[in-house]
Amino acid sequence: MRAIAAVVSVAFGLAAGMAAAAEGEVRAAVLRVDVPAQPPISRLDARPDDLGFAGAALATEDNATTGGFLNQTFTTGTVAIPPEGAEAALDALLAQGIRFIAVLADDATTLRLADRAGDAALILNAGAEADALRNDDCRANVIHVAPSRAMKTDALAQFLMWKRWPRWFLIEGSHPEDTALADAYRRAASKFGAKIVEQRVFEDTGGARRTDSGHVQVQAQMPVFTQRAAEHDVVVTADEHGVFAAYLPFQTWDPRPVTGSAGLTPVSWHASMEAWGATQFQNRFEALAGRPMRPEDYQTWVALRLLGEAASRAPALDFPALRDWLLGPNFEIGAFKGQKLTIRDWDHQLRQPILLASPALVHSVSPQSEYLHQVSQLDTLGTDRPESTCQFQ
Repeated sequence: MRAIAAVVSVAFGLAAGMAAAAEGEVRAAVLRVDVPAQPPISRLDARPDDLGFAGAALATEDNATTGGFLNQTFTTGTVAIPPEGAEAALDALLAQGIRFIAVLADDATTLRLADRAGDAALILNAGAEADALRNDDCRANVIHVAPSRAMKTDALAQFLMWKRWPRWFLIEGSHPEDTALADAYRRAASKFGAKIVEQRVFEDTGGARRTDSGHVQVQAQMPVFTQRAAEHDVVVTADEHGVFAAYLPFQTWDPRPVTGSAGLTPVSWHASMEAWGATQFQNRFEALAGRPMRPEDYQTWVALRLLGEAASRAPALDFPALRDWLLGPNFEIGAFKGQKLTIRDWDHQLRQPILLASPALVHSVSPQSEYLHQVSQLDTLGTDRPESTCQFQ
C-alpha cells in the first residue's frame, strides 16, 4: 500500500506541475556557419550534411514529447550559411521573431553574432570553444553549451596526472587556433602540476593530405619529426585543423601514448557512450539520422533541450521568462552524463563532465574523483569563479 501511495503521490505531483506550466509555442533556430576546409585526414571523419541539425531534430522531438502533456509546442528552423552571410541570416531569424538561436560557428563569428543580436535574442553557443568568449569577450546574451578549451584540456590533464604521466611532449600546429589550444594545455599543466618537457610546432605546408603514398610518407616523416625529444611520458597534441595529430599514434620515435587532438581525446560526446542511459539515446539518434552522433549534434541537442526544460518550469513561455529561468539559480538539466548539468552564473558556461575517448571507446570521464571542489566538482574543469575575468557586456 505504501508503494501504491508513493506512486499516486508522484503522479499527483507531476500532474500538478504540468497544470502549472505555461501553454504555448517555443520557437528556436539553429544557425550553422560553414567555413570552407580541406577534407579530413580520414574519410571516416567526413562532415555529414546534417551535422548539428540532426541533434536539433532529436531535441525538438524530445521537447515535443514532454510539451504534449503541457499543451506546449516546439518548432526549430535550421540555416546553413557561409561566413559572409551569417549576419544577414541572423537578421532574418530575428525578423521572424525567433529569439532563441543555437549557433554552430567559429569563435570570431559567434562573438560577432552575439553582439549583433544584443538584447533581441539569447545565443546558445553550440560550437565555439574559445576561452576568451568565457572571459574578456563574454556576453550576457550567450549561454555556452559547448565546453571551453580549458574544460577539455583540464579534463585530459586530470586523467594524465591520475595515470602518473606528468611529463608531456607538447606538439602544436601552426594555426592561431592550434596556439590557443596549446596555451590551454600549458595552463592545464601548470594548474595540475604536469611538466611540459619539450614543445614543437608542426608547420602546415598545405598540399594533399590523402594520397596513394600518404602512409609511406607518414611512416618516414613522423618518427623523424618526434626524434630526440626530451624524456617524456606522453605526447600531447594541439591540432584544431586536423593537419597532423591523427598521423602520430604508432608513428612516434619513442613508444609513447598520443593524446589531445588524436589518440585519447577530450570530447563532449562520443558515439560509443553507453553509460547513464546513453544507449537508448544513441539508438534514437541513429534511427533518426542514420549515423552515429557527433559532439556537434550532442551540443545542439543540449542547447535546444535547455529550452524544453525551461519551458516545463518557467512561469511563462515569453522570451524574458524563459531566459531568466535558464539563467536563474534553480535551472538544471539531465543530459546522459550521470549528473544534472547547471549553468555557471559568472560566465554562462554549462557545467558538464568531459569524456576521454579513443576512436572506439570511452576510457574515462573527468572530473576525476581525486579532484575536489568546495562548490561543484565540475568547476575543477575550465575557468573557476576566482579565475574569471568575465564582466558581462
